[in-house]
Amino acid sequence: MASNSGDHGTACTLEFAVQMTCQSCVDAVRKSLQGVAGIQGVEVQLENQTVLLQTTLPSQEVQALLEGTGRQAVLKENLGAAVAILGGPGPVQGVVRFLQLTPERCLIEGTIDGLEPGLHGLHVHQFGDLTKDCNSCGDHFNPDGTSHGGPQDAHRHRGDLGNVHADADGRAIFRLEDKQLKIWDVIGRSLVIDEGEDDLGRGGHPLSKITGNSGKSLACGIIARSAGLFQNPKQICSCDGLTIWEERGRPIAGEGRKEPAQPSAHL
Repeated sequence: MASNSGDHGTACTLEFAVQMTCQSCVDAVRKSLQGVAGIQGVEVQLENQTVLLQTTLPSQEVQALLEGTGRQAVLKENLGAAVAILGGPGPVQGVVRFLQLTPERCLIEGTIDGLEPGLHGLHVHQFGDLTKDCNSCGDHFNPDGTSHGGPQDAHRHRGDLGNVHADADGRAIFRLEDKQLKIWDVIGRSLVIDEGEDDLGRGGHPLSKITGNSGKSLACGIIARSAGLFQNPKQICSCDGLTIWEERGRPIAGEGRKEPAQPSAHL
């Protein structure tokens, strides 16, 4: 199941950690989600500082609604999480996140900029090797030895994620749900966005059953495991003692990481 921004699919359950300290916080969070199309079943827990909901919206849209109250919000991982930072020799760049919702459902969300308007094939490739840019990423991830297909096909490459749509500004914002991809199988491999539309193996071209005839690779990135932020919800790093809220505004390492945190906007 695939959807781009404005064309959402079935609902999934997401959990956010939200910085809440009192009942007024809870009321503000509830109000921010009340009546929003695509959001239902909202549970707000002050004690655990969590918000659980069902939604057809991309997680970043829900996060923006929550943070519109002046409180920081972070999507909590379920069975596993990963991220790929896409780049290449050209202008295309993006960030794609993977969240294993259940053993059978992997959520893939991302934003990719610098594309030509239209459809672009998106695939997980065999190797996490960027020594020759995307040319060293290998073939599509295909442990089953099947022919190329579409994300809804029973017989396809495991890495076949179909197409994402770039708007007139060259930005693709997308959310995919895949039943074959498992995060633990793709950590250390690569994610690649192509210049053209993937024909999903149905185009009749000699490359249709191999690559989907989606053209050259524009940008790629290694799929890396995301940090388990919520193994300890009070402290993200034992060496510098940052909380998850302080972490939001800090660089990963180096100068500026240990500077005093700014107070939250609602305090």
